[in-house]
Amino acid sequence: MSKRVRPAVFTVAGLGTRFLPATKAIPKEMLTVVDRPLIQYAVDEAREAGIEHFVFITGRNKGVIEDNFDKQFELEHTLQERGKAGALEELERELPQAGQASFTRQQEPLGLGHAVWCARELVGDQPFALLLPDMLFKANPGVLKQMMEAYETAGGNIIGVEEVDPKDVSSYGIVARGEGPDSGFHITGMVEKPKVGEAPSNLFISGRYILQPEIFAILSEKTKGAGGEIQITDAMQVLIRQQTFTGVKYNGQVFDCGSKIGFLTANVAFALDRPDISGQFLTELRKILSN
Repeated sequence: MSKRVRPAVFTVAGLGTRFLPATKAIPKEMLTVVDRPLIQYAVDEAREAGIEHFVFITGRNKGVIEDNFDKQFELEHTLQERGKAGALEELERELPQAGQASFTRQQEPLGLGHAVWCARELVGDQPFALLLPDMLFKANPGVLKQMMEAYETAGGNIIGVEEVDPKDVSSYGIVARGEGPDSGFHITGMVEKPKVGEAPSNLFISGRYILQPEIFAILSEKTKGAGGEIQITDAMQVLIRQQTFTGVKYNGQVFDCGSKIGFLTANVAFALDRPDISGQFLTELRKILSN
């Protein structure tokens, strides 16, 4: 029987250069889709999947992320005084329980693999989930929960994947698909940003992983890959020789909120899915499109 996945790692140390000047003072993970920060969506997804320990890999000028997951006594007192019970209950519901959130620094921007390696002491000898908050999913159940169901059957390492236009494969990490259904198929290999026409499939790695702790020993070698950075895909290419990897082609839609178009599209999609604002928003949207 596979060990239960209790911790989740959230990499939030990036500089967010694609969103300057907005991210000069505000971490990109705190940019809001409708009225919730990106990082909150990722934490909610992890909580739905049964995660109990939330590990954040931060960097300089990211203190507001830690504040987001702490109590705000002045705000809570004001909401209570003004009788805003609904807003107060929502804030309390979104907070991790005491001791469930941990924060550590990636002191140098040496790549995603290095950021994950920084979590080694907090994760220890446990399988863990890895969530990239830039990638926002509209899915029910959540993507990580779908992956957890595959993990309960297959164990090992699980990667969430989605189809991409074959002409765009050179922008992503791509997996080679073996036997099995969409809900859990054998991954026979993976390649980072292959040339068009040389990719083993059009299934790209979309920012959700369940990994075994042996990945830390591989990352500790600090082998640099694409862009001179320590890449998680390179480490997985080593680990796949020792352990099984299962792909989950999840039910849902992903928005790359690290790009302006993906971020704006996510705001529209999530606003249209909100019963409290969708009608009025759609009216205003139609006015804009008719001009």
